[in-house]
Amino acid sequence: MKAITYRTYGGPEVLEYGDAPNPKLGVDTVLVRVKAASVNPVDWKIQAGYLDAVMDAVFPVIPGWDVAGVVEETGVGVTEFVPGDEVIGYVREDFVSRGTFAEYVAAPVRTLARKPANLSFEEAAGLPLAGLTAYQALTRSLQVRAGDTVLVHAAAGGVGSLAVQIAKALGARVIGTASEYNHAYLRGLGAEPVAYGEGLTDRVHALAPQGVDAVLDLVGGDALKVSPGLLAEGGRLASAVDGAVLGLGGGYVFVRPDARDLEALTELAERGELRVDVAATFALEEAADAQRLNREGHTRGKIIIAVA
Repeated sequence: MKAITYRTYGGPEVLEYGDAPNPKLGVDTVLVRVKAASVNPVDWKIQAGYLDAVMDAVFPVIPGWDVAGVVEETGVGVTEFVPGDEVIGYVREDFVSRGTFAEYVAAPVRTLARKPANLSFEEAAGLPLAGLTAYQALTRSLQVRAGDTVLVHAAAGGVGSLAVQIAKALGARVIGTASEYNHAYLRGLGAEPVAYGEGLTDRVHALAPQGVDAVLDLVGGDALKVSPGLLAEGGRLASAVDGAVLGLGGGYVFVRPDARDLEALTELAERGELRVDVAATFALEEAADAQRLNREGHTRGKIIIAVA
């Protein structure tokens, strides 16, 4: 099969396009013919060696954790899917090697769910990691309920835009921080936008004088530091990007594969309550360029690699 690989840690320049062995099908795995994959910041952070202390890399590594595709074959222990099923997945294992930037991936069945019927493969590929991060943060760490007011930092980004929609679907009022350029976009998602930077605390308090019930931080740094002061009494704080949240009394969110949570995202999408905006699409052999764009950190929505 054709795939993107890297043989040593580094930047986009270490990515190679070429032939790689077809993945072996395990007892509890599903062979997926990849139609599209998504680029996430964690891909290039792993590739740079930043997670080497917690995740083994078995070189050569095929990067990528997000996938949308078609079931080609199932392992003997798999009863959830049959060949021809359209699926999405957050294909993360406890080591990095067998990723989704390839024509095929052998995905553990626990990492997959059916693809939303109303999303294209490119849109669906952008849903798993970002959607699960938002969903697990909101429903587990923050326990958002109907009637809550939720503040999302970086609300126009890949995770943030999905968090806004999920929080709205849960019945919450949503305030989102973003640049002025993205304010109309956030209003279209159902959020009340506020600008970053100096005076943020005053702008949030103008909208929520008693404070907000929950803050989801997707920026870290200064945005996280001011967040405790934005909470109402008994408010909850979580971050998916900055471990300093633990010292502020909040929770740190590292997304995990969960087929039931993925299915919940599929149901939200099929009810029209969740959409995925595609910022740019690249061919498989253009993965390095896709990664360079992702590293800039200013895209609205998801960067997608179309494989087939």
